[in-house]
Amino acid sequence: MKIAIGNDHAGPEYKKAIVTFLEQNGHQVINHGTDTVDSVDYPDFGHPVAVDVETGKADFGIVICGSGNGINMTVNKHQGIRSALCWTKEIAVLARQHNDANIISIPARFTSIQQAVDMVDTFLKTSFEGGRHANRVNKIACQ
Repeated sequence: MKIAIGNDHAGPEYKKAIVTFLEQNGHQVINHGTDTVDSVDYPDFGHPVAVDVETGKADFGIVICGSGNGINMTVNKHQGIRSALCWTKEIAVLARQHNDANIISIPARFTSIQQAVDMVDTFLKTSFEGGRHANRVNKIACQ
């Protein structure tokens, strides 16, 4: 799979570990994140991830900021993006199974690097259940 990833200054170490994990598991990574802890603006790194997923350049996206909220709000402004803020593997499973999330948002200041890697692994391995959830997901987009 092709995975786009973006992060602000709260996430360089998280991104590094996640990219290593993804590449070791045969995924291609499109890196839109910063590699520095110098203060930057999360929208500058979230929008490119959303565009990659929106246009099909990437199958899924991963975004990381301190709380996970700001970058999550940013990517969810894009058509066809269903980004889920996840803080446990169980939330990541439900985001995929019930909401067909295509981007996972990680709160770097509230999860460990290992938790983040585990959530990404779980997120990518979990399929959308469809069925009763498909109708609900179809109602998410504004008309």
